[in-house]
Amino acid sequence: MAEQGGPEDQKPQSDEAHSAFVPPVGVEQPAGPPEDEHPTSEFALPPGLHTDPSAPSGPGQGSASGPGSGLGSDTLTSAFVPPSGYSAQHQQPSFTPAHGIPMVRLTKEAPWQDRMRTMLRMPVTERPAPESVQRTDDSGPAVPRVLDLTLRIGELLLAGGEGAEDVEAAMFAVTRSYGLDRSEPTVTFTLLSISYQPSLVDDPITASRTVRRRGTDYTRLAAVFRLIDDITSAEHVEVSLEEAYRRLAEIRRNRHPYPGWVLTAAAGLLAGSASVLVGGGVLVFIVAAAGAMLGDRLAWLCAGRGLPEFYQFTAAAMPPAAMGIALTLTHSTDVRPSAVITGGLFALLPGRALVAGVQDGLTGYYITAGARLLEVMYFFIGIVAGVLLMLYLGVQLGAELNPEARFIANDRPVLQILVSMTLTLAFAILLQQERSTVLAVTLNGGVAWIIYGAMAREGGISPVAATAVAAGLVGLFGQLFSRYRYTSSLPYITAAIGPLLPGSATYFGLLGVAQNEVNTGLTSLFTAVATALAIAIGVNLGSEISRLFMRVPGAIEGATRRAAKRTRGF
Repeated sequence: MAEQGGPEDQKPQSDEAHSAFVPPVGVEQPAGPPEDEHPTSEFALPPGLHTDPSAPSGPGQGSASGPGSGLGSDTLTSAFVPPSGYSAQHQQPSFTPAHGIPMVRLTKEAPWQDRMRTMLRMPVTERPAPESVQRTDDSGPAVPRVLDLTLRIGELLLAGGEGAEDVEAAMFAVTRSYGLDRSEPTVTFTLLSISYQPSLVDDPITASRTVRRRGTDYTRLAAVFRLIDDITSAEHVEVSLEEAYRRLAEIRRNRHPYPGWVLTAAAGLLAGSASVLVGGGVLVFIVAAAGAMLGDRLAWLCAGRGLPEFYQFTAAAMPPAAMGIALTLTHSTDVRPSAVITGGLFALLPGRALVAGVQDGLTGYYITAGARLLEVMYFFIGIVAGVLLMLYLGVQLGAELNPEARFIANDRPVLQILVSMTLTLAFAILLQQERSTVLAVTLNGGVAWIIYGAMAREGGISPVAATAVAAGLVGLFGQLFSRYRYTSSLPYITAAIGPLLPGSATYFGLLGVAQNEVNTGLTSLFTAVATALAIAIGVNLGSEISRLFMRVPGAIEGATRRAAKRTRGF
């Protein structure tokens, strides 16, 4: 019997169990090297190199028989082991610019609006650590109360017509003044929210508030700005949370500076001044003022019955249009009915909401901008519905309304400048402005009309371009006034754009539609829309120019001014 081999000899070998380097069956295997020669591997030591048997071998250390051993080093290390002398605490940054990393420091010399707007436009990692202005107890700030106070302040600002970026800057200023540096406010058209994260390992605390009612009161808006300035300024007396709540409650409870009858009279003065601005006389002034006051009272009646603002604007637009049609039916040659209806439109066009909506869009708050512009569209449709209803009724009654009667007297520049200032004054009263700001905004409105008249009527420049330039100066001067007073720029801007509103273009567009001259009417309406956009863009551009060149010394060191939200699509 044949001798049995070992276990390995007894194990059958399959046909597939061959190495790729084993020659197939039938192929002669080449002769191997002589016994005194050995094949050389890539990892074998070349002649003349010797290993050090005393070298340590283990994890992280090179083996004596491993590659690269015996190269004269005392200790061979792996590529994943830090070199000797390395310290994680004293490591150098991976990249340092050639000019170094500038230190960002926002001094208290700059207005808080500029400081907070700059920080909002910074990446979170580049924001400087704040120094708390308001004192807190040893246990730290009362986070829920600080967030609630911040939301209440933001609600008053947003309800008063302030732009979304300015509301975020105000909320950011309040939280940082009370020591909540890792806070992020978010503002939309109807919702305010703020999130605070105590540390990187703690859960964030989030609070929100809904804005349900809006009202125009620039006196209240200025009071809120003064409260924020006291909270964020280190020179003032300490403003505790209790004191801030007390002052905020006083601001809410304060009555409007002007009674209702003064507002109604201001609406009549605005409409009468606008009618004279487009070529009317004394009788036109009286009729336009009466129609606007009647429309204002009718709108108040609708508001008292709970009707939406759409129907309030519709009701307010009907009496001035009815007055103009009534004058047409008298066949009086000395009265221009178009001036009466145009004056009533000046008192109703939502210029404030339009400027705020375009400003939010230009600064990157597209949701809020879309909501504001949608609100403007609804108001405008309400005005159109009221005026068109009266115009159709007048056409049926035989009123001769001439859409080509666009003549505006150019031989009364002094009177028109005075009337434009009167219009601005009435607009400021309707916006419930402080008496200390009325003079400044009235002068700003007069300057706007002078620039527009010089460019459009004397220089022959396009009215839309002239309106944009005049609105840009309004925004520039308004921003300078607000920097001087450390308050909002709205009281110095909104009323000043009143003389520039496209009242006449709107009226002639509606008249063309009412008389089935659709092409002429749509052309005039497009002109009105272009003029309104020129006003809004001009105001925003003037404000940005003032922030770009009129810088406060020492406001920002080592930091460049950042664009709003996005830069060239990135």
